[in-house]
Amino acid sequence: MRKFVLFLSLIAIVSLNASENKEENKHLKEQIEKEKKYAQEQKFYQGDEYDLKGAEVDKSTVDKVPKIEPDYDFDITDVYRDDI
Repeated sequence: MRKFVLFLSLIAIVSLNASENKEENKHLKEQIEKEKKYAQEQKFYQGDEYDLKGAEVDKSTVDKVPKIEPDYDFDITDVYRDDI
């Protein structure tokens, strides 16, 4: 009888341990997925793998843009007029 009780308790322990392992495996899989997502985001944020030469601005074309002089005779009182 003692062997039978010992056997049943052993089966119960093994089954509990198996369910804990399933939970641990599930948690590990979730963490691995988070790490993969983090690795992809870091590639984007660091930008080491991107060629940004096409987005650079040519200095000679910037020099050709005419400069707009500011209008220093601006009167702020026109902004607050009520008669308009």
